[in-house]
Amino acid sequence: MGWVSWPLVYISAALYQVMSANGNETTTSYVTIPTDPTEPPGSDTSSLLTSVLVPLLVCFALIILAGYLLRSRKSRKADVSSGDKKIPNGILEEQEQQRVLLISNSPTVTKTYYPIPVDKLEEEVRIRSADDGKLFREEYNSLQMGNSQGSFEVANRDENKEKNRYPNILPYDHSRVVLTPMEGCACSDYINASYIDGYKDKNKFIAAQGPKQDTLNDFWRMIWEQKCATIVMLTNVKERKEDKCYQYWPDQGCWIYGNIRVSVEDAIVLVDYTIRKFCIQPVHDGCKAPRLVTQLHFTSWPDFGVPFTPIGMLKFLKKVKSLNPAHAGPIVVHCSAGVGRTGTFIVIDAIIDMMNEEKKVDVFNFVLKIRGQRPQMVQTDMQYSFIYQALLEYYLYGDTELDVASLEKHLQTLYSPAPHHEKSGLEQEFKKLTNVRIMKENMRTGNLPANMKKARVIQIIPYDFNRVILSMKRGEEYTDYINASFIDGYRQKDYFIATQGPLPHTVEDFWRMVWEWKCHTIVILTELQEREQDKCCLYWPSEGSVTYGDITIESKGDRLLDTISIRDFVVTSSQEKHTRLVRQFHFHGWPEIGIPAEGKGMIDLIGAVQKQQQQTGNHPIIVHCSAGAGRTGTFIALSNILERVKAEGLLDVFQTVKSLRMQRPHMVQTLEQYEFCYKVVQDFIDIFSDYANFK
Repeated sequence: MGWVSWPLVYISAALYQVMSANGNETTTSYVTIPTDPTEPPGSDTSSLLTSVLVPLLVCFALIILAGYLLRSRKSRKADVSSGDKKIPNGILEEQEQQRVLLISNSPTVTKTYYPIPVDKLEEEVRIRSADDGKLFREEYNSLQMGNSQGSFEVANRDENKEKNRYPNILPYDHSRVVLTPMEGCACSDYINASYIDGYKDKNKFIAAQGPKQDTLNDFWRMIWEQKCATIVMLTNVKERKEDKCYQYWPDQGCWIYGNIRVSVEDAIVLVDYTIRKFCIQPVHDGCKAPRLVTQLHFTSWPDFGVPFTPIGMLKFLKKVKSLNPAHAGPIVVHCSAGVGRTGTFIVIDAIIDMMNEEKKVDVFNFVLKIRGQRPQMVQTDMQYSFIYQALLEYYLYGDTELDVASLEKHLQTLYSPAPHHEKSGLEQEFKKLTNVRIMKENMRTGNLPANMKKARVIQIIPYDFNRVILSMKRGEEYTDYINASFIDGYRQKDYFIATQGPLPHTVEDFWRMVWEWKCHTIVILTELQEREQDKCCLYWPSEGSVTYGDITIESKGDRLLDTISIRDFVVTSSQEKHTRLVRQFHFHGWPEIGIPAEGKGMIDLIGAVQKQQQQTGNHPIIVHCSAGAGRTGTFIALSNILERVKAEGLLDVFQTVKSLRMQRPHMVQTLEQYEFCYKVVQDFIDIFSDYANFK
């Protein structure tokens, strides 16, 4: 019996005795109180109850309550401290926050998380993502921060403290990269970098902090001594006006860092990452052959958060794998501190290898393992859940990238019935695209009543995160809105503006957008009327000039080349003195239902638009059909696909279209339009056969 329960027994016995004395004359009372002669008969019992038992009962009740509260408090303290126990339903939010804080600092007991079979991954990610990712946070917070036995003696020496970008992120002594000591320089063997294992390869990576100005020489010395051929950079030099990493390479020509000469051989800028190639060689040892080092710089990772989609990261990871030579030294991976984004990249790489070999996913234990080599690897629960998103993306869609030489064989497969399905492989592939969720919660601005009137098709409105924003007119609400979305190009973010054909009451907004975003190129893919229905307002002058608000548009020429009308306009704003030449490409070969009869016209259109862009400075290209999704999405997809075919000899129709659909709903609207993308690429390769053998 518990210690709190015993007074209840005592009270019950006392009450029983008193009641017996009151109700049965033959029962002996245990308490005798003198009787006052003035009191009436029978008053002795009531006096006993009021003067003795009531205070006694109150006293006992207080003792019980105090004991219960003390016990409850001890129990609650113990519960909050045990980090591995599941949080009960209905626990107070304050307690939950307190527990998360305790776990993230130092979990007392590590909960066991078992590997997930790949065929259960989608379900597990869905379960963990519920309730705003509560189970992801719980799993992440169950991780030990690092190796409790690890020491940081070398990193903490006075001579080395200034070499650390952050005083609390240091390499362990047992796994740090040790440089060759320089004669006469104390502690010259130190750099803030750690060896990290891959899935099966020991020391596959070196996780490093972003070099500081006074550690540049050490960084390049490490690259040479460790025979590294690949550098993965996951931060920008500056983010939010804060220095994240010193630029440790020359923009052009060559530069000498200590004893290492670094010269720039090539640089390719793409939408999510930049590839730079360097030739490095010791200055004072000319007998050693120069080496080629490739830096892959991922530029689309925000400092606070994770990429919007893992598509770009998976493409980047594949490029890293393909460019790293087979017998090179460790791959150097760094962000700013060398733990958060760096750890995330390394874990994705390792677990994809695990998925391919073992058909399972074990993120938790792999993070634990590499935290034993460098503390705090994978720094936030957001990064932790992003790892799972990337793995799920890889599992669901696989590697859909093709070499141009294998396109014909791939098309034969696509036109054959898919295994265990009546539908063709192409239909199955397109069906996967329809699973891309339309994020209605991110369409708040377009769904405002005032803005819904500006939409041709109410289902096709821009997401808030990439909508084109106009300057607000003074005293007029909602005038910063237009139904238009920024869309990424192959090499440049926000390279396109996908929009609907203007309505009569949105023509002024359309030209304000052209002016404010410095656009020089407009592509129109619809006729003004199709099947006796209005599809686009006539928003340009056939001759002379027309004014909408502050913007005047003057016609300067109209010519027809095959299926393309090319119109030139001089655009001026009454608020500014300069003028701008804008060219419109109007493609006439695309019916509202169906696709163009052949691909050559589309190839010619894309080529003409790219030439115009090169001459006018690569400002956003405005592309529209009627609703700004089907034909618009297909044109943008083909522009990006063909640009990549020319540059790399590679294509990925599926992921290109999937990426567009995540930027604007319903992009590439029909199976026929999707198939047309493949057809145009095939036509392009046939016309320019040199690309067929391009690797």
